[in-house]
Amino acid sequence: MSKSPENFDWDKVTSKGLGSGYTAAERAAMEALIEGTLTEVAEKEVVKGTVVGISERDVIVNIGFKSDGLVPLSEFRDNPTLKVGDVIDVFVENQEDPNGQLILSRKKAKILTAWDNIQKALDQDLVIEAFVKRRTKGGLIVDIFSIEAFLPGSQIDVKPIRDFDIYVGKKMEVKVVKINYANDNVVVSHKVLIEKDLENQRQVILTNLEKGQVLEGVVKNITNFGVFIDLGGVDGLLHITDISWGRVTHPEEVLKLDDKVTVVVLDFDEDKKRISLGMKQLTPHPWDSLPADVQVGSKVRGKIVNVADYGAFLELMPGVEGLIHVSEMSWSQHLRNPQEFVKIGDEIDAVVLTLDRDERKMSLGIKQLTEDPWTNPALLTKYAPGTQHKGIVRNLTNFGLFVELEEGIDGLVHVSDLSWTKKIKHPSEFTKVGEEIDVIVLEIDADSRRLALGHKQLEENPWDTFETVFYVGSTHRGTVISKNDKGATIELPYGIEGIAALKNLAKEDGSVAEVGESLDFKVAEFHKDEKRIVVSHSKVYTDAAEAATEKAAPKKKAKETKEEDKPETLGDNEALAALKEQLNSGKK
Repeated sequence: MSKSPENFDWDKVTSKGLGSGYTAAERAAMEALIEGTLTEVAEKEVVKGTVVGISERDVIVNIGFKSDGLVPLSEFRDNPTLKVGDVIDVFVENQEDPNGQLILSRKKAKILTAWDNIQKALDQDLVIEAFVKRRTKGGLIVDIFSIEAFLPGSQIDVKPIRDFDIYVGKKMEVKVVKINYANDNVVVSHKVLIEKDLENQRQVILTNLEKGQVLEGVVKNITNFGVFIDLGGVDGLLHITDISWGRVTHPEEVLKLDDKVTVVVLDFDEDKKRISLGMKQLTPHPWDSLPADVQVGSKVRGKIVNVADYGAFLELMPGVEGLIHVSEMSWSQHLRNPQEFVKIGDEIDAVVLTLDRDERKMSLGIKQLTEDPWTNPALLTKYAPGTQHKGIVRNLTNFGLFVELEEGIDGLVHVSDLSWTKKIKHPSEFTKVGEEIDVIVLEIDADSRRLALGHKQLEENPWDTFETVFYVGSTHRGTVISKNDKGATIELPYGIEGIAALKNLAKEDGSVAEVGESLDFKVAEFHKDEKRIVVSHSKVYTDAAEAATEKAAPKKKAKETKEEDKPETLGDNEALAALKEQLNSGKK
């Protein structure tokens, strides 16, 4: 209801005020007309508006308010084709600024709308489209509704992703899985979409799975113990022992990630959903193609693939191995470390000792490639009793040491045959493994493969001379070198040792001789065959006391002394000189 200026009723305008001359009905009609052209707008809300003008700095938008609003032109950089008449979403920042202007924001409208859409996608489990903007640590940054979201690497695919860069700049479907409004953080997943499809495939595979079934798969993961194969939604384990008939140290020697392989189902646990796969079972066993001319006694060639404490394994062909026990590596009777003879990778010859094609077992030997030294006719001459040789100490025992004179020829030196003068309790007091030692052959028994050797026999028996030096009643300077409950050991001249009872260590002042103390000792007993000398310190001063009491009978005493004290002869002096020279030579 509008009136033209010509028809305007000025009589209704009185001094009481503008418009006071209208009736109530007329006023209500006019208010309704005005309200129909205006829209109520609340601040901090997103509303739709129409572009009515574009200036150099602002875009003028009509949202149906009493005045048009302004939006900075910079907020439309992503929309270079903006034109008058376009309908857009804007955010009401201020209904009226100090200048009376309505202030709007397209940027904030987009953000609020985006978060609403994201929350809706999460609540309704919607599939949305994302644009991969860039790679970041642990995953990808994607754009959804103009908001950056994080796509973890573990949520890109069901299989491990090694190259994230191939996704940058591409679009992919995702689902929102987590929202953190405090940090403005959104996490999305592409994997959940794949898993839903794979679950159906998995059920089909598991339903139709059976032992002996041949399937195709892709290498998904490689470990030390085997390979996980993706069978199209369900994983199976290909154990390292089922990859090849040959020995495989690590699966990476045969397979690599993303390889397509053909496998056979070996076992299936329906409850635990575990699938055991095999690859070597698809090919014939190598033992079935082992040449018929390989028999016991045959000479074969192969490569050492493993070395253990007890021997080494020789691979004749992939999947066919034989054990070379350490006892079959050398004619020596004393086992040594197999690594002294072979190492992994060596290509060597061997002789077949045993062969069981049904059990697929074979034992080999390498010492059989050389002659058994004990069967050599010249052995008895070369190692005849009395011949002297040099050898290497190979083993020490409580009763002696074993000396290797040559490869396969060992002999025993008994602990009693190491020294004429020293009482050696264990061979380790005299020598050690690996040292070279001079020996003399005492006895040989080729049939029993035994050699008795000696070391002390390289020198003359000094006890023949000691008999004239340490005769009963002779006095010598000695040192107490050890004591126990039974007695003491005394070191006498020329490196010989004697024994003394504890009571015979008593000194004239009543004290007892201690270890390290040097005193005079008198020989009480001399046993040549037993190589034992019994001495006494107390006898030195007790005999001197007895001699003093007999001083009253000088003639008788002189006669007894003449009988008891055996005078030294020229022969004795020569024997001592020879013994001393011999002992000095032995020490050198």
